[in-house]
Amino acid sequence: MDYNYIFRREHPFYRRNRRVWQRSRDAYSGGEDYINQALIRHVSEIDLEFAERRRRACYFNYPRKIARLITQYALAVPPERHNVNAELEEDFSRTGLRVNEVMGQFSTLLNIYGSAFLLVDMPSFTGAVDGERKQRERLRPYAVALSPLEVPDYAYGDDGRLLWALLEEELWLNRDPYSRPERIRRRRLLTRSEWKVFEQSRESGYVELTGSGRHNLGVVPVVRAQEPDGFGVSANHWFEDVVRISDAILNNASEGQMNIIKQLFGLLVISENFARQGQNIPEDGRGGGTPEKFSRVLARSAAIWESSDERGTSRYISPGGVETEQIREENRMLKKEMFDVVGLAVQRDNLIAQTAESKAWDFQNVRQFLTSRVEILEQYELECWKLMNLWDGSVRIPDVIYNRDFAVTDLKSSVEALLGLRELSDDAAYRKILARTGMAMLEKYRKLLPEEKRILSGE
Repeated sequence: MDYNYIFRREHPFYRRNRRVWQRSRDAYSGGEDYINQALIRHVSEIDLEFAERRRRACYFNYPRKIARLITQYALAVPPERHNVNAELEEDFSRTGLRVNEVMGQFSTLLNIYGSAFLLVDMPSFTGAVDGERKQRERLRPYAVALSPLEVPDYAYGDDGRLLWALLEEELWLNRDPYSRPERIRRRRLLTRSEWKVFEQSRESGYVELTGSGRHNLGVVPVVRAQEPDGFGVSANHWFEDVVRISDAILNNASEGQMNIIKQLFGLLVISENFARQGQNIPEDGRGGGTPEKFSRVLARSAAIWESSDERGTSRYISPGGVETEQIREENRMLKKEMFDVVGLAVQRDNLIAQTAESKAWDFQNVRQFLTSRVEILEQYELECWKLMNLWDGSVRIPDVIYNRDFAVTDLKSSVEALLGLRELSDDAAYRKILARTGMAMLEKYRKLLPEEKRILSGE
């Protein structure tokens, strides 16, 4: 059987979006590699100037901030899980990641790519398993968040569920200190009843089937999610626009930085007569003297020269500060528009008071955005628990409830409003209700311990 085709398979959706996903991944990672990728060279910029600008450039990683910020807001209040296996809750990935951390990774991947996967797997073993072995070898299901770049192909059946999925990973085999390490490309085929592992050597290209088995779950142990208002309606994902705006900010900031450098180190302008004397070039342009080293390159780092009928005075020229301030103002505008594109409100940086209507609109915008996100997380976490139950019947399917109360409000105005309500009545029962409201408001800014809540509730 020809296994090579396994390593050539690509879903049309994967093939169409791979380039954008790789760019989004690189933008999220940031660092020097991404600066080298995203910095644009001017048509008239020489190698020496562009190399200097590239070395000086710094990347404000707004894509990473946005992707993480959404996840942090969505999981700011930990989900409630009732009837849950404590061991699995504390080590959901079998590598020490709690369930909240795995779902946080899943959320961030969904933010970056608009699509993400959750693999629910079980360690391979042979022979009988008793309670003692199960505990010693940690033979239990686990969940791992995957990006769409790690799932190059898949198919759906007539019932609308996954028929099979093909996963890809890179391995660095380096366990034996006396053997030469080897890089292996692995693809794992998961169907509704079995699994197979194929490995391809990076050096020889040889492909072989290295493992197989049956799980008999009746389903593919992979959960696939995509944002319903992006790929779900045949549209691109919004993170691509965030990356492009961020790239514009990077390039603008780089230009602003070089403007400052040019102000500190101006460009030398000399008269043409002085240049000709320095190179012993007569007026008729013929040679006839001993040439001397003299720069004739038009660049920030070299002198330019003008004819004798112009100013004729050697001097330094440099841009004024106005251009740099305009670049900074443009970047401030781009940053605001970028956060607005995502749906997150940004703090007003002027002294004009924001109207109550506009505040309410911004808060509602953020609240709806986050509510939509946690509904997706809640749905797919529950799918994970169901798959774990199929792998191991002793794993309970918990009741999972994600927080949907996102009070993105101004603390000062909320407290003032609450104090104003106290004036409406002196009734003891009414004041107790207001006190409980204040306690709930306090808990949004600092999580109260159970004992603190009991004391406050009693008072």
